[in-house]
Amino acid sequence: MRDTKLHDILKQTFGHASFRFDQLEIINSILDGQDVLAIMPTGGGKSVCFQVPALFSEGITLVVSPLISLMHDQVLNLNANGVEACYLNSDQDQVERRIAEQKILNGEVKLVYVSPEGLLSGSLAHFFANLDISLVAIDEAHCVSQWGHEFRKDYTRLGELKDIFPTTPFLALTATADAKTRDDISLQLRFKDSKTFVSSFDRPNIKYHICERDNEMKQLNEFIKENHANDTGIVYCLSRRKVEKVASDLQGMGYNAVAYHAGISADIKKKAQEDFNREESIIVVATIAFGMGIDRPDVRFVAHLDLPKSIESYYQETGRAGRDGKESNAWMVYGLQDVIKLSQMLETTNAGEAYKVSARQKLDSMLSLCETVNCRRQYLLSYFEEESSDKCGNCDGCLNPAETWDATVDAQKVLSVIFRTGQVFGAGHIIDVLRESKNAKITERGHDKLSVYGIGKDKAKAHWNSIVRQLLNGKYIAVKNWEYRNLCLTPKSSEILKKEIVFNLRKQKDKPLAKRKVSAITASHGRIDLFEELRQIRSNMAMEGNIPPYMIFGDKSLHDMCQLMPRNKTEFLMVNGVGQSKCDKYSESFLSKISEHL
Repeated sequence: MRDTKLHDILKQTFGHASFRFDQLEIINSILDGQDVLAIMPTGGGKSVCFQVPALFSEGITLVVSPLISLMHDQVLNLNANGVEACYLNSDQDQVERRIAEQKILNGEVKLVYVSPEGLLSGSLAHFFANLDISLVAIDEAHCVSQWGHEFRKDYTRLGELKDIFPTTPFLALTATADAKTRDDISLQLRFKDSKTFVSSFDRPNIKYHICERDNEMKQLNEFIKENHANDTGIVYCLSRRKVEKVASDLQGMGYNAVAYHAGISADIKKKAQEDFNREESIIVVATIAFGMGIDRPDVRFVAHLDLPKSIESYYQETGRAGRDGKESNAWMVYGLQDVIKLSQMLETTNAGEAYKVSARQKLDSMLSLCETVNCRRQYLLSYFEEESSDKCGNCDGCLNPAETWDATVDAQKVLSVIFRTGQVFGAGHIIDVLRESKNAKITERGHDKLSVYGIGKDKAKAHWNSIVRQLLNGKYIAVKNWEYRNLCLTPKSSEILKKEIVFNLRKQKDKPLAKRKVSAITASHGRIDLFEELRQIRSNMAMEGNIPPYMIFGDKSLHDMCQLMPRNKTEFLMVNGVGQSKCDKYSESFLSKISEHL
């Protein structure tokens, strides 16, 4: 009975025919009164996990959200679907805030969005303590943990909410959290007897391509021109100065590009966000300040012109492409100077040594992803402890296999030094032995007398670092102690030592990205024309309503209209993403245009 009603809410309000991933199990656990930690991929429908139970239950659902722009967009989206929601934040003036608070007190809203800082302030905590709160949902929950990639100190206090709402279930949501981070989130939020759901990290619609930096603007221009000439995309850069230069260069090439970083004024930042939400074809060049809060489903590509600091950051940022499930690209250029820059930034912070050790490990894993000769997707999934036996066929590692060279002998040299020095030293010491270093740590331990001393002196330190990273990646060696990062052999080491396998490494050479395939839905010229005409209708409606186009219908819904060709409102309700409220508001114009093509 409960499941039937939940499915009805999903279809009638949000226009979706069925739940995805673990959504239904998560919702039922919440309704049973349990705390839940949910790890779901970007675009996997995390918001459904708290919006549906909010409409099912009595009382109010509190949503803790990190960004004002995200609150604003989600409230607009809910209102477009006929759901009463509001937010309380520092962007409101006194009159707006009083109106919102009165609506809450009158029981006129089902969801209220707040920031962690705001909710933990004395007045707001007291305001909600006297109301019927059915659920507290914490979005971007990786911010709670110091091991997460976007740690925010205010989030660590969210466990205090357990004192204010002792009987209310809590839901923590994020797209990226390894086992260590997941445990820390549950600890910080004071979860007891909670349930954890980890959905697949796979985003099969995203094509991954990573190449060595040569002439990055020329490479970026060729990538966009060949694959995304009229699409919306995001280009990430490490520094503010580079963001502005790249945006200016793209404008000079004829692209509709805007810059976004924490150093620009609030007005310019707000306009860039609004342009990104409303314009059909736009490129935002940004630092990671333009991150959480991106709700647009039809971002067709994410490009990185600098190396992200971790796999978690890379996964989160690339996951902003193709949230509608359509084919999209994650493209990146990198160079070893990126590693030097990120390492220097890390070492100059005031973070504790334990954090720095973890951050160094994450940066090594990120570089290892760039250097691997195998399937990129398999590497990503393996990093998040999700095994995949098959190659994906949708990354450059599968589509354009890299040129490789036989590094078996060099790998044997590394393994031999690790063994001869007792399997208790880190990579730096191992490489010093290989390269015949004369430093005191080598001579004091007598390692300059070993037969393996200097057997790699003809190669650069960067070369040996690459060998070590790929041996770790392939589990031919392991880290015995993460605090000291001591390297040791594994059962797989013998495969290389006995020459049972060939250990191949990538030759650093750029390959062009294969052009994106055109989907079957848009293969016919007639349907391409219809899709563009429907998109124009959507743009006009968005302009009139002063809302982003995707809040009317996403590209996925427009493509579905082109395929189903609905003739009336009953059939229009069968389109993905069309609920009753949107059908009543928008169907007439779209049905009229579709009828011209029938």
